[in-house]
Amino acid sequence: MKRIRTGLCAPLVLSMTVLLSACSIVPGQRMITPPTLPESGGEYSSEAESTVQIPVTDINLKLLRTMKGQTTELNQQISSLFSPRPPSYKLGPGDVLQITVWDHPELAAALGQPSPTSNKSDPGIGFLVDADGNIQFPYAGTLHVGGKDATQVQKELYKKLSVVYSKPEVTVRVASFRSSQVYVDGEVHAPGPAQINDIPMSLTEAINRTGGFTPNADQSHVELTREGKTYEINVPDLVRRGRAPTSIYLQAGDMLRVGARDEYGVYLMGEVNKPATILPMRDGRLTLAEALSQAGSINSNTAAAKQLFVIRNSMSEKPEIFHLDATSPTSMVLANQFNLEPKDVVYVDNNGLVKFNRVLNLLLPAINAGVTAALLAK
Repeated sequence: MKRIRTGLCAPLVLSMTVLLSACSIVPGQRMITPPTLPESGGEYSSEAESTVQIPVTDINLKLLRTMKGQTTELNQQISSLFSPRPPSYKLGPGDVLQITVWDHPELAAALGQPSPTSNKSDPGIGFLVDADGNIQFPYAGTLHVGGKDATQVQKELYKKLSVVYSKPEVTVRVASFRSSQVYVDGEVHAPGPAQINDIPMSLTEAINRTGGFTPNADQSHVELTREGKTYEINVPDLVRRGRAPTSIYLQAGDMLRVGARDEYGVYLMGEVNKPATILPMRDGRLTLAEALSQAGSINSNTAAAKQLFVIRNSMSEKPEIFHLDATSPTSMVLANQFNLEPKDVVYVDNNGLVKFNRVLNLLLPAINAGVTAALLAK
């Protein structure tokens, strides 16, 4: 028995030595604040470039004020979309005009008679605007109406018909609106084209005509593409600022896309009770406190609450890392004001004891195998 015990000591001592040394060399999982980077303008060697670390910014009141100021400035980019008054409808190819010259029934015959087999897509009875934006009217000849509204056309017709008739009473109205439309895509109930008519096509009107927002719609990510330029519109934020989205009027050919909430989730990782992808609210907002709450909060048994990080723009050339000490009395106040952005990663580090236990669990099979081999050898 003495010889067996003596023989077992060697593998046990060796295994414990490996265990203790592994605790010091195991790849660390804890994120720590790196040293300050050299000022811009300095030269790096290839070796230095490979070891450059990303600076970590503490989440505090000063940082939150700075971020709030940047958000206000960014929203000014869409100020050019607002209009104090709705635009009038401009005529174009395919539109149909109904023109009446009162007390002159002979001109009414120019309108023709409706066809009994006409389809919904067929132009209505009236004067069809041709591909060049022109119409033909008796005693007025060819009249260019493209790009003009009904009031302008009425004045021009009155002027031309006054040569033939004394003070003619002319009425011009659009019988069929067929030349202008916008396209609405994304998270609306009935995506597709929406025809512009005499009711001004505001941003709100376009969404309503296509069935309204779906439950999965992220109302803070509405993209308006016009003439090759895309504007990012945060609808709830406009309302909070007292800027009505009904004052943004769409133009013919505009493309409107409503983003989906699942395109803008954030990732909760590390020592939280329910690691998951957290979706923003319908207004697009999601604070750090709300995300932690949806993830079941921090795991009090395994987490190092001092080491809570938010990793932003991880796939870009300039990623950012923000740090919060969740043990601080003010941490939840700061977390409730820190707004997360799409694709952010929230990571909670583990404590030292958890790391030791995980290393121990990895090495225990090797220790047991060594002891078993020693017993078999004896």
